[in-house]
Amino acid sequence: MTSVREGVERGAEPLAQVVRGDVVESVHTGHLVLLDADGTPLLERGDPDAVIWPRSSVKPFQAVAMLRHGLVLPPRLLALAAASHNGEREHLAGVREILASAGLDESALRNTPDMPLHPPAAFAWQVEGNGPSSITQNCSGKHAAMLATCVAVGWGTTGYLEADHPLQVAVREAVAEATGQAVEHVTVDGCGAPLFSTTVRGLARAFGRLAAAPERDPRSPEAQVARAMAAFPEMVGGTGRDATLAMRAVPGLVAKDGADGVYGAGLPDGRSLAFKVLDGASRPRPPVLAEALRRLGALDVDGADDVALAALGDAPVLGAGRPVGAVRAVLDGAEGHP
Repeated sequence: MTSVREGVERGAEPLAQVVRGDVVESVHTGHLVLLDADGTPLLERGDPDAVIWPRSSVKPFQAVAMLRHGLVLPPRLLALAAASHNGEREHLAGVREILASAGLDESALRNTPDMPLHPPAAFAWQVEGNGPSSITQNCSGKHAAMLATCVAVGWGTTGYLEADHPLQVAVREAVAEATGQAVEHVTVDGCGAPLFSTTVRGLARAFGRLAAAPERDPRSPEAQVARAMAAFPEMVGGTGRDATLAMRAVPGLVAKDGADGVYGAGLPDGRSLAFKVLDGASRPRPPVLAEALRRLGALDVDGADDVALAALGDAPVLGAGRPVGAVRAVLDGAEGHP
């Protein structure tokens, strides 16, 4: 059997260049696919069938599984359930609200303690005398929703992170259904939750179905998650986060980042994309996402903001504090020099 490592390395192609002055300083390789609404490939780079860990880009589908099994949340908090949040005050308040709705408090959380992702939020948290905590870790919204789901159904909460817990079995089924591919590998994500494998193409397919659900099946759990994320992008990430900025730039877009260079996104008509940066870097994600959305036709969406999308993709390389180059997407192939 081909290992995940061997599969993800095979056939990778350049997705972004780091240009300093008039020289290409670094190249980020990986796998990318853009799909039409019917699943037809519009653009492929590398091997879209490479097996990957989707990391936090899978959170919307974890939320779908929770809704199917009794979770009830208002859209603002449902967006937080699908979030990798910054740990800003509105995020922490939302996590506590989800827990309180189930009669729980933050002591029930079993996700890995960490500081807030947003530096000002982390500084404020430390000034208040706090250290790493489960509630400030970026996955706490998902974990609070998982606990609330267990309470709603009557499942035990103490073992909710075990791969054979009914909640995680339901998540695995939802991921396989959304991606259209069987789960072949299982591990543990950084937050402690089970993580199920898919492919880059499967991830894109899942986001296309999710983003199109409000039009195609408006009462479905998928539609609820898509509407919540699009309506409250600040809860999905927060200040300065690329997923938040992308969803603000394109109405109805559903986009979710994942650690180690993973991204999935879908437009309201079902066109979609996904990519995996092979070295796991976050640096090329915004320019690759912005260019991929442009190629996908995001600016055809009513109300799409060309200036905001261009700003998302603007990733300057600095020298002495001023721009001397840029990180740029190379979806047609590397060109060697600017």
